[in-house]
Amino acid sequence: MITGMFSNRFTGALTLALALTLTLVTDAVQAQEAKIAAVNSDRILRESSAAKVAQTKLEAEFARRDKNLQEMAQKLKSTSDSLDKNGASMSAADRAQKQRDLSQLDTDFQRKQREFREDLNQRRNEELAAVLDRANKVIKQIAEQQHYDLIVQEAVYVSPRIDITDQVLKALAAAPN
Repeated sequence: MITGMFSNRFTGALTLALALTLTLVTDAVQAQEAKIAAVNSDRILRESSAAKVAQTKLEAEFARRDKNLQEMAQKLKSTSDSLDKNGASMSAADRAQKQRDLSQLDTDFQRKQREFREDLNQRRNEELAAVLDRANKVIKQIAEQQHYDLIVQEAVYVSPRIDITDQVLKALAAAPN
C-alpha cells in the first residue's frame, strides 16, 4: 500500500514536470516566432521632417527675444567697460550710481535670460511631444500593417536587422500633418 501511494505521487509529480516542460518548450517556440522591431526615438527627433519643422518654428518664435537678449548683453558689456575705463575719473556719487545701474541691468538680464530658457524649453518639449505623438501613430500603423508583435523604442542595443527607424522616418515624411 505504501508503495502504491509512493508510485502515485511519483507519477503525479512526473506528469506535472512533463507538463511544465512541454509548456516551456511551447512558449519558447512561440517566442521565437514573434515578430519584433525597434525604433530609435533620438533619430526620429533629430532627422524627421516633422522635427525639423518644429525646430524652425521654435527659432522663428524665439528669434526676437534672443536678439533682445543679445542686445542687452552687449549693453551690459559696454556699460561695464565704460565703468572700468572711466570709473577712476568719476566722482564717488557718479561711480556708485553707475555701479547700481550696472547691477540692475545685470539682474534684469539674468532674469530675462532665465525666463527665455524656461519658455524655450517648455515650447521645445511641447513640440517634441507632438512629433513623438505623430511618430507613435505611424509606428502603430506599421505594426498593424506588417503584423509586428512588439516594437520597442528604447533599448541598449538594437540589431540593424530589426531596426525600422528609416521606415518610420519615410512614413512620417509621407504622413499629412
